[in-house]
Amino acid sequence: MGSKNKLKRFRENETFSNVIQPTREEILEGFSKKGNWQEFFNNNNPIVLELGCGKGEYTIALARKNPEINYIGIDLKGARFWRGAKTALEENLPNVAFIRTQIELIDLLFAENEVSEIWITFPDPQIKYTRTKHRLTNAEFLKKYHKVLKPRGFVNLKTDSEFMHGYTLGLLHGQGQEIVYAHHDIYKNAHSPKEVVETQTFYENQYLEQQKPITYIQFRLNY
Repeated sequence: MGSKNKLKRFRENETFSNVIQPTREEILEGFSKKGNWQEFFNNNNPIVLELGCGKGEYTIALARKNPEINYIGIDLKGARFWRGAKTALEENLPNVAFIRTQIELIDLLFAENEVSEIWITFPDPQIKYTRTKHRLTNAEFLKKYHKVLKPRGFVNLKTDSEFMHGYTLGLLHGQGQEIVYAHHDIYKNAHSPKEVVETQTFYENQYLEQQKPITYIQFRLNY
């Protein structure tokens, strides 16, 4: 993507009513929407997050199917989720929002028990050991997710990375967490959940063209 195109998208994001771009300082000093998301959406419906949302394909697809649920995509790359934000406005989807910030700040964006479900779709697996702290399913991130999730809330991990799939399963088993569903190749399993196989992200379509297996884990966190 050219720099001019990126700048154009950044400018448009600033005008979108469904895009929130707080500074790190604003979040650290006390994010005004934390615990008050019902005021932003003007309802008390459940909140579902897509972390590392990219273009926001999952956020948009699920919002279309479930108008009674609020969906929030979180990513640092605003030029990517510009597409999802623009689509939501064009289609008049009032149950969609995007936040431009670091995922590590999730427990400062939402109050305890404020989130019903989390989707992590095709994250960077951060394979090198020195990058462990950046994996979105490492022990520290799981604690943050548990903090904001309602009791019995789900976390969903969908990835093409066998490493990420195996790493996460091993960590969950080691912690004694509740694994609801896990499969190493969802498109070859007739019992895969519909919401997992009916929606494909931009990168997922590329992986499927390369015949790469797509893995999926759904789990609950119980500390």
